Amino acid sequence: MATQGSGRQPKYQRIADELREAIQAGEYGPGDRLPGENDLMATYEVARMTARQALGVLQNEGLAESRKGAGVFVRAFKPLRRRGIQRLSRDQWGSGRSIWSADIEDRTLVVDQVQVYEAASPERISQVLGVEADAPVCVRSRRFVLDDKPVLLSTSYLPADLVAGSAITQEDTGPGGTYARLAELGYKPVHFREEIRSRMPSQEEASRLQLSMGTPVIMICRTAFADEGRPVEVNEMTLDSAAYVLEYDFDA
Repeated sequence: MATQGSGRQPKYQRIADELREAIQAGEYGPGDRLPGENDLMATYEVARMTARQALGVLQNEGLAESRKGAGVFVRAFKPLRRRGIQRLSRDQWGSGRSIWSADIEDRTLVVDQVQVYEAASPERISQVLGVEADAPVCVRSRRFVLDDKPVLLSTSYLPADLVAGSAITQEDTGPGGTYARLAELGYKPVHFREEIRSRMPSQEEASRLQLSMGTPVIMICRTAFADEGRPVEVNEMTLDSAAYVLEYDFDA
């Protein structure tokens, strides 16, 4: 392999670059099968491992996906543009719209796994919510599926005494979602903070999100604050990195 700074790329990277250019030029469209390992070995006169690494680069970038026993195909899924500021606007949830409607346009979104229950607050959540360790919290765990593709795992934590008896403790929170219900309870979110990082997924996360091998996840932890800086919700989200574009549009 070429050393860094030598001005030469490894063979697998050059092959991946050519395949990427072919995809971007439309030579391979969504759902088309890419040349297999044997094809690449013959065309570029490289070892099987080199061909496999080249295809792996495209899978890691989210441009291609492997189908067991069939080969590697151009990914047909259109990335979801997550509009980080518009989606949390009070005009969005305050008018009864889902915050997701700012992202998905006319695409089909389904929440296919929902669990709502009360549990002792994990220490990291207690610290953010400002409650005692092991204090009861309402936990809302969901999986979001867009165009038949799992894209997000989301777990929200809210002080149990604050939301007791409200629709927040039900699977369907109603128009405007959790934030609209918090507003009705007198705890309208007025400020949000999101922390973002990336890592490789756990085995469970990879399975639930149906991730191709080598695909990292994006971790977003959002805290919602009511008046006087009171934290009222912590939402830990795990995103398929190949399914998302994170967009933040704001004035200077």
